[in-house]
Amino acid sequence: MAAESTPLALPVLPLDDEVVLPGMVVPLDLSDSEVRAAVEAAQAAARDEPGKPKVLLVPRVDGTYAGIGVLGTVEQVGRLADGDPGALIRGRGRVRIGAGTTGPGAALWVEGTRIDESVPDPLPGHATELVKEYKALATAWLRKRGAWQVVDRVQAIDDVSALADNSGYSPFLTTEQKVALLETTDPVARLKLATQQLRDHLAEQDVAETIAKDVQEGVDKQQREFLLRRQLEAVRKELRELNGEQDGDESDDYRARVEAADLPGKVREAALKEVDKLERSSDQSPEGSWIRTWLDTVLEMPWNERTEDSYDIQGAQAVLDAEHAGLQDVKERITEYLAVRKRRSDRGLGVVGGRRGGAVLALVGPPGVGKTSLGESVAHAMGRKFVRVALGGVRDEAEIRGHRRTYVGALPGRIVRAIKEAGSMNPVVLLDEIDKVGSDFRGDPAAALLEVLDPAQNHTFRDHYLEVELDLSDVVFLATANVLEAIPEALLDRMELVRLDGYTEDEKIVIARDHLLPRQLERAGLQPDEVTIEEGALRKLAGEYTREAGVRNLERSVARLLRKVAAQHELGERKLPFTVAEDDLRGLIGRPHHVPESAQEPAERRTAVPGVATGLAVTGAGGDVLYVEASLADPETGAAGLTLTGQLGDVMKESAQIALSFLRSHGAELELPVGDLKDRGVHIHFPAGAVPKDGPSAGITMTTALASLLSGRLVRTDVAMTGEVSLTGRVLPIGGVKQKLLAAHRAGVTTVIIPKRNEADLDDVPAEVLEKLDVHAVTDVRQVLELALSPATNGAAPEVPVAA
Repeated sequence: MAAESTPLALPVLPLDDEVVLPGMVVPLDLSDSEVRAAVEAAQAAARDEPGKPKVLLVPRVDGTYAGIGVLGTVEQVGRLADGDPGALIRGRGRVRIGAGTTGPGAALWVEGTRIDESVPDPLPGHATELVKEYKALATAWLRKRGAWQVVDRVQAIDDVSALADNSGYSPFLTTEQKVALLETTDPVARLKLATQQLRDHLAEQDVAETIAKDVQEGVDKQQREFLLRRQLEAVRKELRELNGEQDGDESDDYRARVEAADLPGKVREAALKEVDKLERSSDQSPEGSWIRTWLDTVLEMPWNERTEDSYDIQGAQAVLDAEHAGLQDVKERITEYLAVRKRRSDRGLGVVGGRRGGAVLALVGPPGVGKTSLGESVAHAMGRKFVRVALGGVRDEAEIRGHRRTYVGALPGRIVRAIKEAGSMNPVVLLDEIDKVGSDFRGDPAAALLEVLDPAQNHTFRDHYLEVELDLSDVVFLATANVLEAIPEALLDRMELVRLDGYTEDEKIVIARDHLLPRQLERAGLQPDEVTIEEGALRKLAGEYTREAGVRNLERSVARLLRKVAAQHELGERKLPFTVAEDDLRGLIGRPHHVPESAQEPAERRTAVPGVATGLAVTGAGGDVLYVEASLADPETGAAGLTLTGQLGDVMKESAQIALSFLRSHGAELELPVGDLKDRGVHIHFPAGAVPKDGPSAGITMTTALASLLSGRLVRTDVAMTGEVSLTGRVLPIGGVKQKLLAAHRAGVTTVIIPKRNEADLDDVPAEVLEKLDVHAVTDVRQVLELALSPATNGAAPEVPVAA
């Protein structure tokens, strides 16, 4: 630790924004009044004392004096290099500044205490390492500057304090950094601070040199490229003159391409204007690259390319039947479209009012029913090119309409890119997952689709990138969606809606036999004669191993079955050929996942206790069976009122209130003990509580469940129902009848209750499904209870036949 000695009286020589450290020798200009006064005062005091005149060098930063100064001796007084009077002063050691005092001359005198800066001998290990590091860093910096003569001087300094103070000569240190070195009295700490400052400077210098090198290399590369391009142009010019060719450039090439291309009139006019701009722009202008990219896009568009439609109506129908089983509505619509196109073509009505005879269809249905693959079949049947545009997750309007050309990386929209990819102006464009389109701050892509899918205006569609009219009136647009409600109303109004409500079990078996099995046999590396799956096994796969509207999970089950057989054959456990029977399924792919309610033991059935009824619902995956459970609370708990659980929406909650109010007001008429409803709480629960549910169609199901609970009569196992209930007991119409009846058929239900006003919807249900269902159309809840509730008996509740 530094020690302090006896006080000294010294004249103050202030240094503005400059710091002198011990060991430094600096020239000072005596033309400065404060410097001259301090030197003269020191000379006057030295007349009475032996030795050289002494001054106190004190840094003054922004008018504030530092707390520690440096004792300096005036070595010589004379003239500086520029002829002005000056003094040469050497720093001797640190002095802690005390109180002011008096002395000769006009200078400011202060008392100071000399600080002892000696270090222990021998040096501690960390101090020795610090000395080596500082010398190495200082040597590296001095060598970069070419100061070789100073390197030896620095290497010769062994004193820690002197080595640290030597950094005061460093030009890169700021005044604040030098003051910090001055005020650090411990030599080892001071050397550590100086080493850190030097290390930081070298790091900054390395970064600056790297940046300067990169910049220089970039400049050199640009200059080299510029010279080479000029030389290349000169060589090309000489070659053209040598071969007698006309002098031209890239813009002339684009002009020739535009004039040779078969472009519509307005498109040609716009393209020639852009060529004019290209000719006027310089090679270095960014606008030139934008124009060239735009011209390339325009020239690649199939402006006058069209495929001839196949007007073989029977052949088109045969193609659709061969590639897709079922889906009669879509097939009929495509057949009608082709028939009308044929008649218009025969009578010369191909183009009317600038519009051609395109079509816009919306295929709405649950996953796995073949909406996407249907697009390829339609294109195949019509003899047109097919292109698919995936819209799932698109949230930027520019994805549909394109980006403005002023943006970096601008592209045309997906519709234009689809036309270019198809190579014709009349392809079949499949807009996949149109209900998954989102919107955010970048716009609403669904709104941008309004013009694309409007047959009245899409013959003049204008993309933001192309900025020329594009005729989309001859394009057949097929949009697919799972949920109808997710499509905006204005967009849905522009499309012709075709519903795909799912397949019957018989249709699934035909699809599995004719389409899924051959495809999966090929993927499993099996020959058709090596593995055969019996129809009974396919029926069990469709009915008990999967329960879905489509056939996607059925295909996965078939694939899993074939993989198992192939693996067993490779392991030597099974010989081929092999026929998969119904009894082999459990041993190959495990137990069934879906057992029909009617096939279960009476004690295991969901409706084996009073208060449980079976309803029908529509989800995004098609129709499904929905169970309603009701219970009464113990009167001693005092929990009166209605409790609803199962994540229900507001409409469904209102239906529960209506059902409860109807039973309270008509209980006596129905011979139900409604007195229990006054004092005991009613709890209605819809299982699968994690799935949100809403809608009015569970009204009669909740009424039946409550009536079963109050009467003690079980709900028949084979009965499912759907319908909205009113306060007077009327059964009102609902939607999704076809999907719900298909779900009832899949679940093994044999009796279905629907509203009377939905009776016309039965025409859409496949005949083979209606044959297996006993459908009752009712108008009043009393009819529902009469059909659904079994007669009360002692113990079990047997099923009784009910007349339609």
